[in-house]
Amino acid sequence: MIRVLVVDDEELVRSGLRLILEASGDIAVAGEARDGAEAVSAVRRLRPEVVLMDVRMPGLDGLAAAARILALPEPPKVIMLTTFDLDEYVHEALRHGAVGFLLKDTPPRELAAAVRTVAAGQAMLSPSVTKRLIASYADRAPSRAEAARRQLAGLTGREEDVIRALARGLSNAEIGRELRLTEATVKAHVSRVLAKLGLANRVQAAILVHDADLT
Repeated sequence: MIRVLVVDDEELVRSGLRLILEASGDIAVAGEARDGAEAVSAVRRLRPEVVLMDVRMPGLDGLAAAARILALPEPPKVIMLTTFDLDEYVHEALRHGAVGFLLKDTPPRELAAAVRTVAAGQAMLSPSVTKRLIASYADRAPSRAEAARRQLAGLTGREEDVIRALARGLSNAEIGRELRLTEATVKAHVSRVLAKLGLANRVQAAILVHDADLT
């Protein structure tokens, strides 16, 4: 069973998320929290594998809570939830190391699939959301784009192909089909690229590629 902590300031939302997740059969809601402060405390106490957390909450918001949670030893995976598909706070949370971004109207099946994906160590950010999120930062400073290009300059041609495909939101299997590589080879390339670039996850890699304007 995948243990999940649900964090939202609205009781109705928390109850709905609990029903959706526990109906999946392989996900258990270990606990709930009403705000960021409760979430940090609950993570320390319950040790969930995944935290499903609203961005906008009174008191300690989701962004600040995510930063504190991800700074803990052996932190859980964090998925940010929002009603907005363009949210600067979510973008910042991804930079802090959150590995998922979902809208609250995500279909139940996709929500459960996202939890399984991040619990397995992969990022969950749909291609459409990736494009909208990054597009909101199209006015990035030239210096930032240049720094991103310098960071990517050490990649091989094949590694660049892989990270470009990754930035479009493709899964390892989809990248493999596009580049005619086995899924295991793609996984090895992704791991090597993340290590080379000093990145924590696929989402940070996607943001770096968009910063460099290489999509």
